[in-house]
Amino acid sequence: MNTEKQISGLCQLSDYLQHYLDTDPEHFNEQDEEFSALLRKCETENPWFTPENQRFALQQWAGLLNEENIKNWLSAYQMSKTSKKVGLILAGNIPMVGFHDVICVVLSNHIPVIKLSSKDRLMLPFLLKKWNEFSEGNVQFELVDRLEDFDAVIATGSNNTARYLEYYFKNHLSIIRKNRTSIAVLKGDESDAELQLLAEDIFRYFGLGCRNVTRILIPEDFKIDRLFENFLNFKEIVNHHKYANNYDYNRAINLLNRDLFWDNNFVMLKEDESLFSPLSVINFTRYKTLEEVKSFIAENKENIQAVVAKTELGLESIPMGEAQNPGLDTYADNVDTMRFLELV
Repeated sequence: MNTEKQISGLCQLSDYLQHYLDTDPEHFNEQDEEFSALLRKCETENPWFTPENQRFALQQWAGLLNEENIKNWLSAYQMSKTSKKVGLILAGNIPMVGFHDVICVVLSNHIPVIKLSSKDRLMLPFLLKKWNEFSEGNVQFELVDRLEDFDAVIATGSNNTARYLEYYFKNHLSIIRKNRTSIAVLKGDESDAELQLLAEDIFRYFGLGCRNVTRILIPEDFKIDRLFENFLNFKEIVNHHKYANNYDYNRAINLLNRDLFWDNNFVMLKEDESLFSPLSVINFTRYKTLEEVKSFIAENKENIQAVVAKTELGLESIPMGEAQNPGLDTYADNVDTMRFLELV
């Protein structure tokens, strides 16, 4: 396969997406109408995939897929001389979450054999077909209901599924991904603007992604009210019926258990040591010293996807508002997919 044509095709795919996102629906052409219908169908099949969240995901990819970005990223790796089949079991928690794995496999000169998630089974085939068209037929891929013929596998599942997957693929070269989540560490002097960016890291995609913040570590004297005040941009989230169901359920559980929690009618804050929180609940804990924070991160390294914090804290972190904007060289579970594909 011709890598140059694949890269050129990705850049054209980016232009195609950007054109769609920039075009007023009143001026849609036939192609735009087709794409718009696909987005509506995706939401019908999975109500979490709202038009806003789908457009957000498409915008991230449109911004990433330019020639300079792609070539800089690939320059660190050796492409395989022989093409092998790499099985992909994709997640479907947020729109197009499996696209990065597919791109990695194709640009490594391998062939992705893709088992789509039932929650996200329309967008990826459409984008792959477009990429192949733009690449003059240089993008090979297979869509399957069951993985049978493959040389290596990359599978994403829950912690429970991961045990089954590890057993099932024990004789194959594999990456098996598990549940992860992200945390934020506040220094205490964050501006309102910074806390509003943190809200994006919490609420984008309804909090369903592994890069969504579900636990906040705050200094002892930090006022909780400041969080609620700066989360208000997302108050409409509770008008989404599936989110509202989670909010009502978790609020009822907290009331029944007589748990102490703070509530602003669309999200609850709860002082809780747990890393993972239920949808519509954000856990927080107070810390005395930065050493406590560093110990917590080290102890939970296997379950933390990203740490959101100001650079002054000296943690390995990303700035507020950036959790849902990973680069091409950012890998799920912090396992370098491209390096793995060199071994296949």
